[in-house]
Amino acid sequence: MAFRRPVMFAAFATLLCVNQPLLAQSGDHGADFSGVWTNFPLEHTRSYQNSALRPDLPPMTPWAMQRYEQSKPTFGPRSVPVLETNDPVYECFKPGTPRIYMHPFPMEIIQTPERVLMLFEYDHAVRQIYTDGREHRTDLAPMWMGDSTGHWEGDTLVVETVNFNDKTWVDRQGIPHSEQLRVLERIRLDEDGNLRIDITIEDPVAFTEPWTGERRYRPVDWDIEEFACMDNVNFEAFEDAILNYEPDAEE
Repeated sequence: MAFRRPVMFAAFATLLCVNQPLLAQSGDHGADFSGVWTNFPLEHTRSYQNSALRPDLPPMTPWAMQRYEQSKPTFGPRSVPVLETNDPVYECFKPGTPRIYMHPFPMEIIQTPERVLMLFEYDHAVRQIYTDGREHRTDLAPMWMGDSTGHWEGDTLVVETVNFNDKTWVDRQGIPHSEQLRVLERIRLDEDGNLRIDITIEDPVAFTEPWTGERRYRPVDWDIEEFACMDNVNFEAFEDAILNYEPDAEE
């Protein structure tokens, strides 16, 4: 039976060679974003944290401008009382991407070799960013949060999200989008260990050209708490308290 050993060894070596690219891909973690993060806007961006990642309106098409004028947000210069808004989040629908970043609640990131999970306290929204080399699925109906795939470029996670429905807003001031929305993100740690997310928005139906913005998060020793969405409840006072929260010195 000793003659089988070289054959078995050769077969095992062949298997290792065949699977080497897969093993290399599965082991490519890039940077470690694991942990809980909370909004940490740069000083010059704090005045428009509820807007579409920029201080001015993005370059909208007539189609988008008409929808924008019909929106009734609870933030910004066109704000209305909560009971008059037509903002989908006040009907407990998911906020979409990248709007989920604009709500002042923490998120937790969990990483595996095949995916990066973002667990948001707000509405307990979950983003699954698959990093196993798969293509976007074509068998799904348009979704609230979109379908996300990513890959690592060194220590930067590059994410593409597509397959949105057109029912969400890009921001909290009523910027619309179509089902052709494409969100590109480059996620990395800055020199201070904070999370930086550079975002590019593309949508040929809603915008005349791509436009960009960024979000920042800092690490915190918090837990993700329960969040229950209830129709027509005014969350603004609670969110204002979070925005004005001053952490203790030991945090």
